[in-house]
Amino acid sequence: MTGIDATVRAVEAVLFASPEPMAIDSIRAHVGVGKGGDIRAALEQLEADYRGRGIILVRRGDRWHFQTAPDLAHLLRRDREEARRLSRAAIETLAIIAYQEPVSRAEIEAIRGVAISKGTLDVLMEAGWVRPAGRREVPGRPLIYATTPAFLQHFGLTSRRDLPGLEDLRAAGLLDPVDLALERMGDGDMPDTPAESATDDGD
Repeated sequence: MTGIDATVRAVEAVLFASPEPMAIDSIRAHVGVGKGGDIRAALEQLEADYRGRGIILVRRGDRWHFQTAPDLAHLLRRDREEARRLSRAAIETLAIIAYQEPVSRAEIEAIRGVAISKGTLDVLMEAGWVRPAGRREVPGRPLIYATTPAFLQHFGLTSRRDLPGLEDLRAAGLLDPVDLALERMGDGDMPDTPAESATDDGD
């Protein structure tokens, strides 16, 4: 592979991964090419390579980025709801389901120590990350919940075995109210009664 080929590939990778248009100096800082001319030549090569394709390389002022070809933009226009930011209650509930599935509402509430509002599970199911997974064969036959393939895909997981450990979550400052409870539940002994002393107001 020639030097220019390697530079073209590197510049392409950097621009593809960047969420925003990049100036030549910024690209050079990532690619590590000493001569600005090499970066500029790579950009011109990429611009020619992508011309007429569904994705094109464009220059905006002194910055470059990939975008959908203007004549195809209509294909990507669709009505969509603005993504809802998950509340703390929803994040904790999702984590409990992911680590302990399948779990019932009562089991989730027992771990969190507060009752779950109906909206918490609704939000997770609307996002496509949680699904009903049948009923627990105990008195009352409560509905149980599990994660979906969309959950794995969204978070870049091959399987639930790829979930981070509780120590990793604690180090990141996540799940402080429930991580110790999750550790205690790690052997699968889940309580069957919900907490009744508090109400979830995190939605």
